Amino acid sequence: MFKPRLTRQQRTSVLALLLSCALHLLLLLLASSSKPEREPPAASPAVPSIQARLLPPVVKAAPAQVVTPPPSAQAAAPSTRPQARRTTPPTTARSQPRAAQPSPRAITAPSGEPTWTEAEKAEMEKFLDELARTPQPTLAQRALAMAREQGRQMARQDASEEALLEARPNAPPIHPFSLESYLNGLLRRLNQSAAFVQRGKGDPGVQPAAVRFRLNPDGSLQGFVVLNAGDQAAEIAFIKAVVERSVPFSPFPPDIDRAARSLGITICIRPGSGDGGLGFTRMSGNRC
Repeated sequence: MFKPRLTRQQRTSVLALLLSCALHLLLLLLASSSKPEREPPAASPAVPSIQARLLPPVVKAAPAQVVTPPPSAQAAAPSTRPQARRTTPPTTARSQPRAAQPSPRAITAPSGEPTWTEAEKAEMEKFLDELARTPQPTLAQRALAMAREQGRQMARQDASEEALLEARPNAPPIHPFSLESYLNGLLRRLNQSAAFVQRGKGDPGVQPAAVRFRLNPDGSLQGFVVLNAGDQAAEIAFIKAVVERSVPFSPFPPDIDRAARSLGITICIRPGSGDGGLGFTRMSGNRC
């Protein structure tokens, strides 16, 4: 309930009343101290009144210390159950399991410069001295090396457009002039065999065509495939007969044999692009 606010006059009256009561109480205490024999030893009203009015402080028990009374005690004192429930703190929500945080990984870098042993230092100095003593190539030698490398690249490009190598695993590179020489010999072999094969008579087609045959390292024929027939059925039959008559070709040179399992040759048929269609010629870098 709300207490009414006292006025100034009322507060003065209350203060005077309190002072009067305090003065009378002081006088009574002085009078009682001067005559102790008249008061009985157990007739003091202060001690019983204090013991009857003051209550022992209520200590809230921790949740872990709450002891559930037995059934007999619960039946004898039913009023104590609600008090025990009131003193019990509300149950807290179950703590959710925290996701395991990944431990930070420290990236350490090698501190300082690497240390070298005396033997390693001596070996490195020896290697540098040998490099310094090696004579540097002259301008003419470098120009000659560049010309050779350019010639190899051109020969490799021309040969790669006509020949398709099936390389062996971890095979050494093929010398471009070796492949060039083998292709020239194969071309001469085809032209020699073409002189003994009769060409079929009929109207020549107008569409280009392409075939490919593959040779084994011993020069035998592995297969003959038509890449683009067009309208050149008669010409394709003639080329197949020439290839079969030319078998076996020369075996692969040693460097090609070490590097390739087979060699594929592509033959293009171009109507009206040659001088009468006599024999086989190189494509000169042009593709089918």
